[in-house]
Amino acid sequence: MSSPQPNHQGIGVQVRGLRKSFNRHEVLKGVDFEVKPGEIFVLMGPSGSGKSVLLKHVIGLEQPDEGEILLEGKPIQSSNVLDEYRLAMVFQSGALLNSLTVGENVGLYLTEHRLKPPEEIDRIVADTLEVLGLKGTEEKMPSELSGGMKKRVAIARALVIEPQLILYDEPTSELDPLSSVVIAEEIVKLNERIRVTSLVVSHDRDLAFGVAHRIAVINDGTILAIGTPEEIKRCQNPLVRDFLNASFRRADLHSA
Repeated sequence: MSSPQPNHQGIGVQVRGLRKSFNRHEVLKGVDFEVKPGEIFVLMGPSGSGKSVLLKHVIGLEQPDEGEILLEGKPIQSSNVLDEYRLAMVFQSGALLNSLTVGENVGLYLTEHRLKPPEEIDRIVADTLEVLGLKGTEEKMPSELSGGMKKRVAIARALVIEPQLILYDEPTSELDPLSSVVIAEEIVKLNERIRVTSLVVSHDRDLAFGVAHRIAVINDGTILAIGTPEEIKRCQNPLVRDFLNASFRRADLHSA
């Protein structure tokens, strides 16, 4: 089986002094961090901490009140920067089109933009689905899939464009523990296979500590700590400790 093999190694992302308010409520309060090319960087924090809003800024769906985001040192507000690099997003809901088959969902971008002949699109779709453990699902409808399978189809749809940066918004939300482990494994395998840069936002402690090269903990729109998983576990910031302890308690309840 021959699967698509991009010849890049991901791109770097720099977030500098990012501020954003909605109706006078400040959601992001001067956020700074850097994601290295080829890195799995997890932005972890409780619900309402600003994670998803930040992700929307990176992909250009929101504009900051202050600060900037750079891809390979180039501000995304500059003309054509977002067109210069290949970004893909895996939405929290999966965002599959229910009227299309799995294969049509995965190949949609290539088909709509006529980037490949139909027979080559079919091959790429089949190969990518096989990489994600979904061989033979091309003709299924999204309604026939489990929640975990839908998330993997969404990842496949992102992968076919040969992205340099994949953004994951709560990729394990609403999944059972076993499906969550499968998604975590896929994120790691894809990073190793194509060296894509991965920016993951999640409140899932197990996902974060299981896949990340580095983790940033965000709370109330402020970055509290950045480091490797081991460094975050040893962090003495009381707000970080409170968040991690609450996460451990939730995990114990779910496993009981």
